[in-house]
Amino acid sequence: MKSTPLTAVHTALGAKMAEFAGYNMPIQYKGIRDEHLCVRAGVGMFDVSHMGEFIVRGSEATAFVNYFTSNDAAKLKINEAQYSCMPNEKGGIVDDLLVYRLPEDRCAEGEQAYMLVVNASNIAKDWANLHQENPFKQVTLTDISDKTALLAIQGPKATAVLQQLTDISLSEIKYYTFRKGNFAGVENVIISATGYTGAGGFELYFDAEKAPMVWQKIMEAGEIHHIQPIGLGARDTLRLEMGFCLYGNDIDDTTSPIEAGLGWITKLAKGSFIGSDRIKEHKTAGTGRKLVAFKMIDRGIPRHEHEITDAEGNPIGIVTSGTQAPSLNEPIGLGYVPTVYSPTGSSIYINIRGKLLAAQVVSLPF
Repeated sequence: MKSTPLTAVHTALGAKMAEFAGYNMPIQYKGIRDEHLCVRAGVGMFDVSHMGEFIVRGSEATAFVNYFTSNDAAKLKINEAQYSCMPNEKGGIVDDLLVYRLPEDRCAEGEQAYMLVVNASNIAKDWANLHQENPFKQVTLTDISDKTALLAIQGPKATAVLQQLTDISLSEIKYYTFRKGNFAGVENVIISATGYTGAGGFELYFDAEKAPMVWQKIMEAGEIHHIQPIGLGARDTLRLEMGFCLYGNDIDDTTSPIEAGLGWITKLAKGSFIGSDRIKEHKTAGTGRKLVAFKMIDRGIPRHEHEITDAEGNPIGIVTSGTQAPSLNEPIGLGYVPTVYSPTGSSIYINIRGKLLAAQVVSLPF
């Protein structure tokens, strides 16, 4: 089991640790509900250094990224980022990821540079996928995952905490943009606003060796704002309240971005890319099912892999994510159902320990 540069810090803080994507990660400190509400109302810090980072550089870097991802990287300006997915030949999803258009200060004339941020569980799979045969050869790939620390400081008070540690004007970093500079005495830190909690805030990419020092400085700067360390448990409930997909639960190699509600990051007009022909078919002919959000009507908490049924108890789908939402104080979930059951207001039932409990399809965010 791998460790992040901050595993010893989490252990010293008394975090409940567990294996996640091959890493020894903090699941919770004070408790998932307390940490969740801290991020929604104040500020919390996540260690997400288990995520993978690849650098793509070269004169064909833009074409290369566009070939392997569904969104249109050609539309990115320097210091902009986009959410995307990496399709397979069948139109399924190898991974969902972030694409950063990097400054070209280390590039030769005519070259472009990108950073791809991928899920920890998919680092090896994604790296292999990017090395399959493709028409673009003027590209170099570098895996910097093990050398990179990643902290997510989330919540409405994140700016007040972090601004004490940098001269970069954080208020000018708009959603899905970033800046690179000095933070807490560390050079070449990428400060981005691409959070997955819906609470606002920033992500910091920097030299892994500096992680304990940077963590400590942020905790000290955030003390007046009651900053807390936050585990992966609250990260999951926060993203679910926003209806954001989790790879391995809500999307995987067998799900189409169309049925997963990710058509908005699938730019078919940009030209051919891996899986584009199959995804066009999905968009034109339909997929037969759709990922929906739902709230429970009857009392019960939906969980991953609970069965979804119709009123007669006939199986029609599966719960992909579910929880008791701390901010809403009610049970919510995501799941795939036949398209006929996907309109907002539709009635579905969740089989929880042999009981069919009523739920209703709702629009996002919850």
